[in-house]
Amino acid sequence: MHCPRCGQQQVSEDTRFCSRCGFPLGLVSEILAHGGVLPQLADLDTKKKKFWTRRNGMKVGLLWFLVLAFLITPAAGAAIEELALIIAAFGFVTGLLMVIFSWMFLESEPKLSQIETPYQSANYLSGNAAQQNALPPSQSQPAQDFVPPAGAWKAPNTGEMAAPHSVTESTTRLFQKDE
Repeated sequence: MHCPRCGQQQVSEDTRFCSRCGFPLGLVSEILAHGGVLPQLADLDTKKKKFWTRRNGMKVGLLWFLVLAFLITPAAGAAIEELALIIAAFGFVTGLLMVIFSWMFLESEPKLSQIETPYQSANYLSGNAAQQNALPPSQSQPAQDFVPPAGAWKAPNTGEMAAPHSVTESTTRLFQKDE
């Protein structure tokens, strides 16, 4: 498995965090195991969405007003002027009532961030699930035990890269190298 953030290949499929960037991989492996879908969120797609939500009700009310005011009223006004006045008043009042009714009484669509997933619930965070997403215990090695590999690159003496302070200091270093 590769990390979706940095592309680092992981040592094991059971790795919980990326070894390079620290991205949590627990959900990634679960998504891969279930064919690209989290089983906990699969019912979100299968739920039948309500048509009469706050946003759709306001859209229908505005569309109702616009159709009656700008399409039907001029057509009716060409035939009978009194009918055009009645249709315009009816369209304005009913459109306004639909928008107000939708704003006051209909529910808004739930956003994905408002839907509680099993990973956010209190039951999930208590117990074994919290331990599964935790980092493994630290494994440290004292710095004194570190031995560089044979043939490893050695950093240059950065003091040699700086300009010498005096001519005698440079000459003294040259004599010390010959010894």
